[in-house]
Amino acid sequence: MSDVITIFDTTLRDGEQSPGCSMDTAEKLEVAKALVDLGVDVIEAGFPIASPGDFEAVQKIAQKFGDQTTICGLARCRKEDIDRAWEALQDAKNARIHVFLATSSIHREFKLKMAKEEIVRRAVEMVKYTCDQMATRSDITVPNVEFSPEDAARTELDFLCEVVEKTIEAGATTVNIPDTVGYATPNHFFKVISYLKENVSNIDKAVISTHCHNDLGLAVANSLAGVEAGARQIECTINGLGERAGNAALEELVMALTTRKDYFNVTTNINTPKLCPASRLVSKITGMAVQRNKAIVGQNAFAHEAGIHQHGMLQDRSTYEIMRPQDVGYVGTNLVLGKHSGRHAFRDRVETLGYELTDEDFQKVFDAFIALADKKKEIFDSDIIALVDNQSGSQIQEHWKIKSFHTLGGTGTIPTATIELVHENGDVVQEAATGDGPVDAAFKCLERIVGVSAKLTDYNVRSVSSGKDALGEVSLAIDVEGLTFHGKGVSTDVIEASTHGYLQALNKALSQNRGRRKNSEKGL
Repeated sequence: MSDVITIFDTTLRDGEQSPGCSMDTAEKLEVAKALVDLGVDVIEAGFPIASPGDFEAVQKIAQKFGDQTTICGLARCRKEDIDRAWEALQDAKNARIHVFLATSSIHREFKLKMAKEEIVRRAVEMVKYTCDQMATRSDITVPNVEFSPEDAARTELDFLCEVVEKTIEAGATTVNIPDTVGYATPNHFFKVISYLKENVSNIDKAVISTHCHNDLGLAVANSLAGVEAGARQIECTINGLGERAGNAALEELVMALTTRKDYFNVTTNINTPKLCPASRLVSKITGMAVQRNKAIVGQNAFAHEAGIHQHGMLQDRSTYEIMRPQDVGYVGTNLVLGKHSGRHAFRDRVETLGYELTDEDFQKVFDAFIALADKKKEIFDSDIIALVDNQSGSQIQEHWKIKSFHTLGGTGTIPTATIELVHENGDVVQEAATGDGPVDAAFKCLERIVGVSAKLTDYNVRSVSSGKDALGEVSLAIDVEGLTFHGKGVSTDVIEASTHGYLQALNKALSQNRGRRKNSEKGL
């Protein structure tokens, strides 16, 4: 009988710390739903004391999904952190508090300026305090408390054993062993976990977890080495998002364990056909594109160009594919629909692609499909996915909508944009601007109408499918008063896609500013 590995997803906490990947509460709820559908065992929803927004997100996720999976909040070894985390998690039937304290000599000397004895005392005291706080709820008999000795991979093994043993004795039910700076190698990390298994007397009373960063590109390999050594929880993120070079990628870990079950002899509770949809969602919300050759979820993951590979695939797919595309929810560019396809055929295809849309969202996507069908002869699955991702999902408040736009550019002319927007109160405003090109002119024109000055920090265009009439997808990021906002637009006209994406980002900035004003009026 194989063991089941607990998948602990920290996309909403560590993943969000990746530069430019911050999410608002509505976006975090959308990702949390995808993680629940994916079958994630523990969702680390945030760091409640970090900000009012983080607290709100953890609280709402706990309220909405705390009876379906375990919701976790992060806390330093401080009473105020733990109290804030527990306050956010109160409504979760399945709650966990994750406390951490650095243990390596480098962190002890330069960050904490604490002796070993003081670190052990603080860790034990705060784990006990966390257990006591959670035990005040009548339905909790064994508090679900996780302790992490930060930078464990660079901590002296005898001291690491002491900290782990005493925190388990204090009540920790999970001990997470982080490779915080991505320093370990697989053999090194295997030895760390093995040493703990052999030298911590009460190690059988807690689950050993891994949390590996990817600074040397070894996060997945180190996590798998940890499993081989006896770890039974893996902390990871969708698309490997996270600090610096990121974390271990959930999709890679899960499929490694699934595909090589003969070797690892373990299983997970992950619904693997949901991997690609979850990847696309996180990419859309954070604005972090997935590289084409990314394992499992990349655009080229199941593409074959070499003649010898194609010949082998025609004979038997297993010659060059160790996984089936459908096992991870991968969608290629199969031709499926045209302009004469009806609502029922379209809805059936959307559902086959793994989407569950409300009637309102379906109508938006179907209208966009009809408009696209007038422009394109052939519509591919990838086009449909782009339309769904662009039209449905988190409800961005549209303070302004595009009524019409016109751009002019070319050799010997001054690039110009004329745009007409409709405000949410019904007012129609028209403005014109010039720029370095038609896209720049459109962006300046939008800023004039909306009244927001922004700096474009990222701008990417890609073809969604193939052909001269392919949909162009524009993803961009802007900086407004030090905050980053993402936007995305799709169209067969990349200038139109750019305009929609930029306005989407500006609308997000307007919503954020309104939220700030409301909080200021409340004295928050």
